[in-house]
Amino acid sequence: MAATARTLTRLTPRTAPINLALRLTATHDARLSLQRQTFQSSSRRGYASGNEAKPSRIGYYATFAALAAAGGAGYLYLNNGGVPELKKGSSGETRGVFTPKKEDYQQVYNEVAKLLEEKDDYDDGSYGPVIVRLAWHCSGTYDKQTNTGGSNGATMRFAPEGDHGANAGLKAARDFLEPVKEKHPWITYSDLWTLAGVCAIQEMQGPSIPWRPGRTDRDVSMCTPDGRLPDGAKDQTHLRAIFGRMGFDDREIVALSGAHALGRCHTDRSGFDGPWSFSPTVVSNDYFRLLLGEKWSWKKWNGPKQYEDVGTKTLMMLPTDMALVKDASFKKHVERYAKDDGVFFKEFSDVIVKLLELGVPFQSKEEDRMTLKTLGA
Repeated sequence: MAATARTLTRLTPRTAPINLALRLTATHDARLSLQRQTFQSSSRRGYASGNEAKPSRIGYYATFAALAAAGGAGYLYLNNGGVPELKKGSSGETRGVFTPKKEDYQQVYNEVAKLLEEKDDYDDGSYGPVIVRLAWHCSGTYDKQTNTGGSNGATMRFAPEGDHGANAGLKAARDFLEPVKEKHPWITYSDLWTLAGVCAIQEMQGPSIPWRPGRTDRDVSMCTPDGRLPDGAKDQTHLRAIFGRMGFDDREIVALSGAHALGRCHTDRSGFDGPWSFSPTVVSNDYFRLLLGEKWSWKKWNGPKQYEDVGTKTLMMLPTDMALVKDASFKKHVERYAKDDGVFFKEFSDVIVKLLELGVPFQSKEEDRMTLKTLGA
């Protein structure tokens, strides 16, 4: 059922990331109507944790972590016997230090994309939304005042950061990517998680996201304190405090919030329940259209305060979501994005690039960013 629902939501042909400003409003409305009907008739797919992931090989890579850097950096890895070996690269190096090139990162991208297609045993038939959430949460811990946190380090691998309430459920995403890490041991977890987030967005029909490597993995001593990620139960003051600490303005806060078109909340994680949109595995501006176009009321249940749509009672919005239409400065951007998905795609791409690079001491330049191709493009 999940695979069928996912197929029906993908009415736009999937090639390379596209500019959806060309989509006719009538076509969009027809798609949204079909998604609503499909979503209401489809069953919810829950997540079963299954077997625990095999112990990571962090210890093997730690010795050579200093070799991992941006752009022209080289990477070594240890085999199971503990003997240093060279990882064969795209140009067939068999001697010297391995220097990954764009085609090597494209191979990693393709591995992630293939897994996203093959493994449909997650919410709504796709791991894509939780992979985006992993990239978001590992990056959103940045503090511009102390220059700590951010995607550089992948410290969510360790407790206590991996056990923070805001990161509940992200073990599923980390475990999903372990086979990719094992096949490409030269890439850092920090680069892998952010690259996988880019892949998930693009493969779910989102915009192109330029990306560059250069993140290193750090140890448990660099874990960030709890409380740096948004709390959905709060208001606009909280949003500005959390995102302002990272260096985002009102427009960027609203653009990032558009990621709520993807995925759903779970009672065993955040305490909230339900999806934000009728097509939770497709990147679109539906989140903003629904915020403005649907009527919302408080959900009557025993859980935390959240809103539900009056019409179908199958969608949800958090207090922080509704703050975007209650606050005049936020609302003007909600209206812009609801009106023009091309504008949303452009600004969403820009702000995702900024998010994934917060606090990273790149040795490369901004013009060195690469745009990787979608699977089959």
